Amino acid sequence: MSYNAEIISVGTEILLGNIVNTDARDISEALSTLGINVYWHTVVGDNAQRLREAVEAAKLRADIIITTGGLGPTYDDLTKQTLAQCFNLPLVYHEEEAEKIKGYFSALGNSHMPENNLIQAWLPEGCTVLYNHNGTAPGCAFYAQGKHVLMLPGPPRELRVMLEREALPYLKRLSDELILSHDIRLFGIGESAAEEKLRAFMLSLNNPSLAPYAGTAEVRLRVTAKAKTSEEAERMMSPVIGKVKEVLGEYIYGIDVPSLEAAVLEKLLERGLTFSSAESCTGGLIAKRITDIPGASQVFKGAVVAYTNEVKHKVLGVSLETLDKYGAVSSQTALEMAEGVRRLTGSHIAVSTTGICGPSTDERNTPVGTAFIGLSAEGKAYFRQINMGSDRDRGRTIAAHHAFDMILKYLRNNSHT
Repeated sequence: MSYNAEIISVGTEILLGNIVNTDARDISEALSTLGINVYWHTVVGDNAQRLREAVEAAKLRADIIITTGGLGPTYDDLTKQTLAQCFNLPLVYHEEEAEKIKGYFSALGNSHMPENNLIQAWLPEGCTVLYNHNGTAPGCAFYAQGKHVLMLPGPPRELRVMLEREALPYLKRLSDELILSHDIRLFGIGESAAEEKLRAFMLSLNNPSLAPYAGTAEVRLRVTAKAKTSEEAERMMSPVIGKVKEVLGEYIYGIDVPSLEAAVLEKLLERGLTFSSAESCTGGLIAKRITDIPGASQVFKGAVVAYTNEVKHKVLGVSLETLDKYGAVSSQTALEMAEGVRRLTGSHIAVSTTGICGPSTDERNTPVGTAFIGLSAEGKAYFRQINMGSDRDRGRTIAAHHAFDMILKYLRNNSHT
């Protein structure tokens, strides 16, 4: 049987925009792995009447209703009471849960526990208690009036653990299907261009499906299949992935990799190679992104942020003649920066960035957004001219993307390095 679910997120702070509703995202992603369809996300404030209306609407269209938030001890935590009324269930005091709540405060060294915390021990009669590993408010699950209902806490730190350890095992017993996906990551082609090349193929698919998602200067194609087993789902997705490789292979930098820098790390580890960066317009972003990943020290030697011509010359060894003749934003300077940092750090490969982020141009009236990416390796040197646009943050991201992409292209085209 295929189940349809609705997620009701309770909290006025979500409606006011004070917090981002990551709970609904996390639950939706988790349910998709179980083959449970999420068709509705609802957000309602801390108001019992409006919550009742949301629950009554969900009862008409969903098989599974999951709420987040409103399980705490304060006056505006109304979820349990409201849902119990909607399903005609009395609340019952759970002594065991009360002891856990007291124990939580004792473990914190708090000798005085406000009595209102014990409100959290009142739960719908006959429910399955979902243990809160990171807080005091227990969740719960029950089946009533033909609906499966789960109530989870709102704080993401509490919800994620309860979802993984308590709610998902409960829900796994309900579904006889699962959904698997693979993300094909592309760089160097826009979403609309990728979709145009694959439009007819995408429209011909149902299960499995293929859908594009745009990021900052990159594209993700998600292949998804619903099946009884993971092996069957993989068999269904294989020809779709093959077709994408056939059509867009030159733009694919990885499958199920989280980022360009992660793909670079993986490839350099495979080859036993290292790299370094000389950064002007990116201001250290390349170094930051690669060192965000555990294990980066095995492939990344270091970086020089050379924002001025003085540092480009004195630290990286860019010649004064090059700077005077071609300017800081030029292919010649980019190549000398890359060669300089490779020599300085002793890395196998080095990349460099130099460009105009704006809002004003340089003394040579170089257009805002112009940038050059350089790459240096033993006996080889390459550069790429790009347009970063006029947004500084986006421009730096795009330039760093290109630097990582140049490393991947170099490794692909020099397999014996």
